[in-house]
Amino acid sequence: MISFFVCLALLIGGYVLYGSYVSRTFGPDDRETPAIAMEDGVDYVVMPTWRIFLIQLLNIAGLGPIWGAVGGAMWGPSVFLWITFGTIFCGGVHDFASGFMSMRHKGLSVPELTGMYMGNGMKQIMRVFSTVLLFMVGVVFAVGPAGLLGYLFGQGGSTGILTNKYFWLVIVFIYFFIATFLSVDKIIGKIYPLFGICLIVMAIGVGIGTIAKGYVIPEIFPVRNMHPAGTSIFPAMFISVACGACSGFHSTQSPIMARCCKSEKMSKMVFYGAMVCEGIIALVWAAASCALFPIEGGVMSGLQEAMSVGQAGCVYNICATTMGKLGAILAMLGVIACPISSGDTAFRSARLTIADALKLDQKSYRNRLILTLPLLALGVLVSQLDYTSIWNYFASTNQILAAIVLWAAAMYLRHEGNHGFICAVPAAFMTAVTLSFVFNSTLYLGRISFFPPISKYLGIGIAVVLFALFVLKAPTGSKSAK
Repeated sequence: MISFFVCLALLIGGYVLYGSYVSRTFGPDDRETPAIAMEDGVDYVVMPTWRIFLIQLLNIAGLGPIWGAVGGAMWGPSVFLWITFGTIFCGGVHDFASGFMSMRHKGLSVPELTGMYMGNGMKQIMRVFSTVLLFMVGVVFAVGPAGLLGYLFGQGGSTGILTNKYFWLVIVFIYFFIATFLSVDKIIGKIYPLFGICLIVMAIGVGIGTIAKGYVIPEIFPVRNMHPAGTSIFPAMFISVACGACSGFHSTQSPIMARCCKSEKMSKMVFYGAMVCEGIIALVWAAASCALFPIEGGVMSGLQEAMSVGQAGCVYNICATTMGKLGAILAMLGVIACPISSGDTAFRSARLTIADALKLDQKSYRNRLILTLPLLALGVLVSQLDYTSIWNYFASTNQILAAIVLWAAAMYLRHEGNHGFICAVPAAFMTAVTLSFVFNSTLYLGRISFFPPISKYLGIGIAVVLFALFVLKAPTGSKSAK
């Protein structure tokens, strides 16, 4: 249990100390932000800091720090290290950089920012890459809650329209249309803070319940692999635990709030702070997952059995065990509302990304309809397909996106006259993780995938070469929006 509290203290200290260092490095000042200079009442809307923080937390979190942490706990308490140091040195920097850079460049989305500092070719790739990623997230987070709602209403042999997942799918997509089309302060600005508070309360309840009921959170050291299948920690755990450590999806969400900040000096709390809060949530869920289920033969066999009924069932089990009836209610809210909250902002981000690429003003109702209706109509069609295999690509492509955004941020700092190492080092690490996974994955290479040792050497070797090229060749100067 000592390890858990040490990691918790490190996360809080990381926000105070390293978060301040990151902020000083990027240098927020008193210049006019896009929310003020470009206010349009739709996407560029000034909102108070506390509201933006809670919206950002739910935008980037949803069920991510719960799903990822529960899955990551399959490797045992060693996952605490990745959650803690990943949040402080990778995820927090990634989120701060993407939000701050967007604020400095008129609230632009990630592909446009990447193109500024990594070339037009990368911009075109990122336009397609990020839009497809956002679209996948939106569709998956519509189908999951719809199916669960139909299942819940069908308990006890009940029949009728409320037990039909397609009925709920229609309801979810209608909500997605409203949230994607209307101004950011109308739906998202009002209900997201409430859901954000629920996400925090659920984590606090799980943490207190785990400790108060006498469950023992295992220690990190000696570091050992406790995965029942023996799956290696590197790179698999670093791919599996994205939200709560480092997630490229966050960079697609940060521009939404970058368009609502009245001051650049909000960046530390809104972007770095929300990531640290997500890391704390993930740490609590990972600790509970390690503590509540039996460990047999040095492996997480009890957790494996609990997850055999699905992650939603495992989350429900943890909440009910630690918090009783209140926990069961919060669990249902979490596994239904949180995915929906990720889905609607995913579609909104997709709209903004396409609008930025086409330079299509979104203040006009007509222009918003031109993008929103086709996006959601295509989403409805794709939701009918079996895309399980496609979803398997999400975890790795999510981390590939994180690596690219960190490299772009490192280049931004170089153009600003800074060495950029606070972004380049985590960028190199995430590059090593993702390439090691890709080279050893049949998802990407089929039968020609490499053996694990070779794939790791290749991934790490390429990352080292890229870092060396960055140090030796990356230009310096000034290219930021003044």
